[in-house]
Amino acid sequence: MSVPRISRTRYAAVGLVLATAGALALPAGTAVAAPAADSTTGPLLSYVVNTKANHGQVQKVEKAVTTLGGTVVYSYEQIGVVIARSNDTKFAEKLRQAKGVESVGASRTKGITAADQSKAEVAAEPTAAPAPGQEPYEANQWDMRQIGVDKAHKISLGSRNVTVGVLDSGVDATHEDLAPNVDASQSVSCIDGGKPNTDWKSWQPTTSDHGTHVAGTIAAAKNGKGIVGIAPNVKLAAVKVVDDGGFIYPEYAICGFVWAGEHQFKVTNNSYYVDPWMFNCPNDKDQEAITAAIRKAVAFSQRKGVLNVAAAGNENIDLAHKTTDVSSPDDTTPGTRPVTNDCLSLPTELPGVIAVSSVGVNGDKAYYSSYGKGVVTVAAPGGDRRYQLPDTPDKDGRILSTIPGNKYGYMQGTSMATPHVTGVVALLAGTFPWASPDELTDLLTSQAESHACPTAEFNPGGAGQWKATCEGGENDNGFYGAGIINAEKAVQWWR
Repeated sequence: MSVPRISRTRYAAVGLVLATAGALALPAGTAVAAPAADSTTGPLLSYVVNTKANHGQVQKVEKAVTTLGGTVVYSYEQIGVVIARSNDTKFAEKLRQAKGVESVGASRTKGITAADQSKAEVAAEPTAAPAPGQEPYEANQWDMRQIGVDKAHKISLGSRNVTVGVLDSGVDATHEDLAPNVDASQSVSCIDGGKPNTDWKSWQPTTSDHGTHVAGTIAAAKNGKGIVGIAPNVKLAAVKVVDDGGFIYPEYAICGFVWAGEHQFKVTNNSYYVDPWMFNCPNDKDQEAITAAIRKAVAFSQRKGVLNVAAAGNENIDLAHKTTDVSSPDDTTPGTRPVTNDCLSLPTELPGVIAVSSVGVNGDKAYYSSYGKGVVTVAAPGGDRRYQLPDTPDKDGRILSTIPGNKYGYMQGTSMATPHVTGVVALLAGTFPWASPDELTDLLTSQAESHACPTAEFNPGGAGQWKATCEGGENDNGFYGAGIINAEKAVQWWR
């Protein structure tokens, strides 16, 4: 995932600028192979290998990997996925013939290197005088008032028994508004080839503000500093799945979901899509294997009681009527290819995942937000700086939240809408501790405020660039799903 843009958004904070460089971690003892004279030798790539989820079968697959000259990076026996590496261009083809191997797929198209370049987001600092009884910048949090967070906090601030996993670019655990809630014992980095690393520094942000911004919306502390999150009493676990090149490769996401399941988080926030394919199609062997592996990881987390929330994306695409992908593979040279509804955005379109679209201050679909009848579950404030401006001190239509270094800044995107939903789910999980992921989903959609499709053509700006067609009725449509979430209703039900 490189610089988030509306035209190409794996994680979705739109329009920000700062160049930095960082190292791409390699597993210990792994060398970056140079091309040899052998015609089958190519760049070093990572592979996901699917097999049955038992120790004996995984061991057989590991042996097959090494017999073919590959390296086993890490094995997830819980789900039957082996992460491997090889510079043999025929590695996947050969390994597919091994007994017990269900599918094999290259998880990237760019060769693994020792270092990579990246860009991170920088957001403007807010300016406002705090009102009596408010956090210093709470007056600028139009998004919180839109979904009734101020009223919800009179009833509940969330439960310390609830842990939220932020699968993102890392969370600044020293930030004044996050430090009270970040749980280091449950935090991890997954960017070491898909192998979990619990060292404190490994899961801190390096080249991106994104994860810290997301975390603040969910659970910035109510402590008289900066802003306030939706569920300021819950615990946050940083699960770093974005490498210093800005990419979320399949092995990182697999690691993140299995970690969430093993640690029994109540909910995870996933403001991204898995690289390098915007959509993974079943007629491609690599993409088919990627989908199978991530599907198994997500299902494992769900069986462990985790509800996963994911962004719909910022491309203004109708996910219910896919036709073309112009952004893949995004780690080398993107091309244009036809796609169908069988091609999935991961993890957003997997069963049981809450898919979130974005609205602006007026409650209307944000111009950039992707959508789709039967795909979008609910909508939430993600900001719309072009067409929907709030009556706040800064009149900024984006979302204000935390960024590293005890700072605060504005971003917009379905990445910002998603943590609003995650925060409301966290409140629900505190109110209904017995609720399963499916039950939490029912509670979430039942308390959402219905929002009908627009009666006139949706065409912000009038030029057709952001034109979209909304399908469905008031209580279930492509723009808003079951409706716009409501934090106040979520905590009132038990009273």
